[in-house]
Amino acid sequence: MPAFLRQNLALLVICVIGVAAAIGTYELRGPAAFRHALESAGGMLLFILPAIIGGLLLAGALKQLVPPGALARWMGADAGIRGLAIATLAGMATPGGPMAAFPLVLVLAQAGADRGALVAFIFAWSLNGFQRLLVYEVPLLGADFTLMRFLVTLPLPLLAGWLGRMIPIRWTPPQ
Repeated sequence: MPAFLRQNLALLVICVIGVAAAIGTYELRGPAAFRHALESAGGMLLFILPAIIGGLLLAGALKQLVPPGALARWMGADAGIRGLAIATLAGMATPGGPMAAFPLVLVLAQAGADRGALVAFIFAWSLNGFQRLLVYEVPLLGADFTLMRFLVTLPLPLLAGWLGRMIPIRWTPPQ
């Protein structure tokens, strides 16, 4: 498989599915439904575009500020459980959605964080992000339930990071 295709396979699959859905909408529901779908997609694009741009700018700035290998001591494979704990705390403290978190994960990888630390970061960000706990869970589910759920899930990023280090899959972060 050519390198270009291998690097963009996910994008190609999503585009094919999107085109098939557009054709299906036009054929099954007519031009008005197709136009409504395009307007909805345009509205979502305008809503999400600033977050994507902000996340990419954050990642680009951090990539320039953090030299390659700078985090190896703190979040590299030799950092042990301490590296997983640091990654877990960093993940919990990272605000925003995937447009901020995933470019940051790439920057961390390029700065020397190992795959276990990256797994711990993503787990902590998605399970126990402070922003999500304070903005959504406490007001909707109450402080007691949120605290109980937080304490139950607190060790999971560490466990996932450790497993990420143990699974023999080779991975090199994209440049």
